[in-house]
Amino acid sequence: MDIVSLTIGLPVLPLRGLLALASVLQQEAERELLDPSRVRRQLEEVDAAEAAGEMPDERAAQAEKEIVSHLVERRRGETDAGPLADTQ
Repeated sequence: MDIVSLTIGLPVLPLRGLLALASVLQQEAERELLDPSRVRRQLEEVDAAEAAGEMPDERAAQAEKEIVSHLVERRRGETDAGPLADTQ
């Protein structure tokens, strides 16, 4: 790397680092949203609330439907993006 490239590239290094950090945070958030144990835990919480009488049957069914549909939409978006989506 010559002195000109270093001089021009140095000021943008913090921005590059910030963009790399944002990318890592986005990947981690998406991984957490698609985590099967998280979805299972949410469904178990709905079942427990329904069993305890804290949530009516209709509301519990709606909550379960929302949880599952959210997972399906996320997974569909993940497969639509393709395996090269993370490399862009």
